[in-house]
Amino acid sequence: MSLPLKIAWRYLVSKKGHQAVNIISIVAVCGVVVATAALVCVLSVFNGFSSLIMGRLALLDPEVAVTAKLGKTINDADSVIDAVSGVAGVERAIPVIEDQALAIYAQLQMPVRLKGVPDDYNTMNNMDSVIVDGKWKLRDQVSRYAVPGAGPAVRLMVRPEFYGMVRLYAPQRQGRVNIANPMGAFRQDSLFVSAIFQLQQNSYDADLIYVPLDVARHLFDYETEATQIEVKLAPGADEGQVMHRISQVLGEGYQVMNRLMQQREAYRLVNIEKWMAFLLLAFILVIATFNVISTLSLLIIEKDSSIATLRALGADDRQIVRIFVLQGWLITLLGAVTGIVIGLLLCLCQQQFGLLRLNGDPANMIISAYPVEVVWSDVLVTLGLVAAVGLLTSMVTAVIMRRRLTAN
Repeated sequence: MSLPLKIAWRYLVSKKGHQAVNIISIVAVCGVVVATAALVCVLSVFNGFSSLIMGRLALLDPEVAVTAKLGKTINDADSVIDAVSGVAGVERAIPVIEDQALAIYAQLQMPVRLKGVPDDYNTMNNMDSVIVDGKWKLRDQVSRYAVPGAGPAVRLMVRPEFYGMVRLYAPQRQGRVNIANPMGAFRQDSLFVSAIFQLQQNSYDADLIYVPLDVARHLFDYETEATQIEVKLAPGADEGQVMHRISQVLGEGYQVMNRLMQQREAYRLVNIEKWMAFLLLAFILVIATFNVISTLSLLIIEKDSSIATLRALGADDRQIVRIFVLQGWLITLLGAVTGIVIGLLLCLCQQQFGLLRLNGDPANMIISAYPVEVVWSDVLVTLGLVAAVGLLTSMVTAVIMRRRLTAN
């Protein structure tokens, strides 16, 4: 340990001549500790919410989705599926059709998103785990069925055991409209309801209804087209490599997306909120550093006699300035390390015991406590921010110290 560092450490831990300096020193360190711990905790909570959202969406989103870069549909979807199915690491590829329609039940109606899928679509994802009423079924020997989300089920007041059929209408894509017969401008079909799903994510629950693929093709006047190809990967397959192979096989006209890319808007929104909170807390941390600067200013005034003694012993101005600069770094570093440790401990306690609870009825919520997930890159970003603030503090301290030494 160098002499300036030893002296700086001594000044930091020793009792000051004036009680006010002791109090301000403690406040300075505590300010950095609280701001750093808050940064770690807040970023971890946002990470927890992000993982929760993506985890819920992953229950129904395909592992890999293929869409056309230009246009709404993939023409000749069967040939695309054959090409994708031949890629190493792909277990299965299926066509889906998604578009807007009107659903009517009794006297109730609402616009919905219809998603036409194969009858065994529940084997492609975790659909069975989000069924809250009934059982997944799109077809049997008697009829064909729809599986609406909680939103359409509530708005239309339908349930699986009801005998009434949901009528679905979609405008014709081709041909002329007969003004004398407006209903002739729509294709229509009717389905019973076999089940209701609830993902507790508005993008799915609000207006989505699953229907058999042939029903969707009839309503939207498609033959071999599909709006998307959904891909299930083989166990142990590397997602990135499979996506690269699919892109090579299909060429430039198709977009290959993983789950994160499919939900980029939701993920981007959470990230924006996360880093806005980070900036606000970073501003608070910068404000807290003014306490460090004031502490060092008072300490410089208090140590006038010690500075004179150091000069008499042969210390030059550069060494004396370095002592107080190092003390500023020590205050910031001590506060940062302590704050990070406290923040990590609080996150661990929240994970284990759920100390902070969410308001609302636990029966209607996915979780009852704030989720946290510590990402070490966030901890490093926090440490880097505190180091930058410490550098700023040291630069200001050096200027103050040089001016005082020049005046003396």
